[in-house]
Amino acid sequence: MSTLQHTAKRIRLAWMPGHTAVAIVVVALAIGFLPFVKMGLVVNGIFLGAIIALGAVGLTLIYGILNFANVAHGDYMTLGAYLALFMVGNVLSAVGIEGQGLGPFTFGYPLLLALPVAVAVVAVGAIVLDVAIYRRLRDRGVSPVVLAMASLGVAIALRGLVQIIWSGDTQHYPREFREVVRLPMDVRVPPDGIFIAIVTIILVVGVYLVLTRTKMGKAMRATADNPELALVSGINTQRVVRWTWGMGAVLAATAGVLLAVFQAQLLPIMGWKFLIPLFAAVILGGIGNPYGALVGAFVIGVSSEVSTQWINPSYKPAVAFAIMIGVLLVRPRGIFGSSE
Repeated sequence: MSTLQHTAKRIRLAWMPGHTAVAIVVVALAIGFLPFVKMGLVVNGIFLGAIIALGAVGLTLIYGILNFANVAHGDYMTLGAYLALFMVGNVLSAVGIEGQGLGPFTFGYPLLLALPVAVAVVAVGAIVLDVAIYRRLRDRGVSPVVLAMASLGVAIALRGLVQIIWSGDTQHYPREFREVVRLPMDVRVPPDGIFIAIVTIILVVGVYLVLTRTKMGKAMRATADNPELALVSGINTQRVVRWTWGMGAVLAATAGVLLAVFQAQLLPIMGWKFLIPLFAAVILGGIGNPYGALVGAFVIGVSSEVSTQWINPSYKPAVAFAIMIGVLLVRPRGIFGSSE
């Protein structure tokens, strides 16, 4: 077994007995609670959880490898959404590529062309910001708190840049009205929700395959466990960092576009406001664990939407945090957090 494989195996990705017990309890409580809630809210919560999952997995990857809480992650979402809007409304339309209502969806095929371009630009921008700012600070040995404050400055700068270019007014992708899909139990599935689910599944499976089936994935897991040991083992940790930023930004930018589609509007503060559920999902699932972030995202998304059956929607974050705190009282490191 190579040194890289030996080091990477120290990252435990399998479910442990404690994880299984907590998961069983959570699932049992959810199933017992379902008869008292509107299934339509549960379905909407699943779609919201899918968007949260993309952002949370990217956020936890960055933290797991760099030990860095990137406060600007939400604004990467915003930037991705606005870049896609720019591609659809300016670049593609200028060359005669226009269209609305692709199949059952409210948006046209130009958005499918704009999405990968916007995602790529955000990914390159995230890597450039790391090289220009964060790497310099890491080389100087600054604390994680200083790095977090630097990312706060980046977040404010990105948000200001979006407002300068696109103003602070509400924006929309070109849309065409589509009927919702009606299912039993008064469940109404928005057609764009199907697109959100498909994109989320593809990206989550892609991240899983990268982390578990590729040499880079093993290098990322080894670096997350012990950066110094990974470096002396011959791993190019700087390359790992670039891949981490690229993957995290791809997930964040995609989540931003999906959020704009889901909400049918774009605002410069959309990513900043979404940062709270992202961190809640990461902490709930276990900091640094992408699988935990995935589970935590759906818990946060569904619980937030279901709570609107009884309380004002403005209190949704409070409900999500109450669930997070309840789980942390049982497992302080989160559902999938290591006990070591």
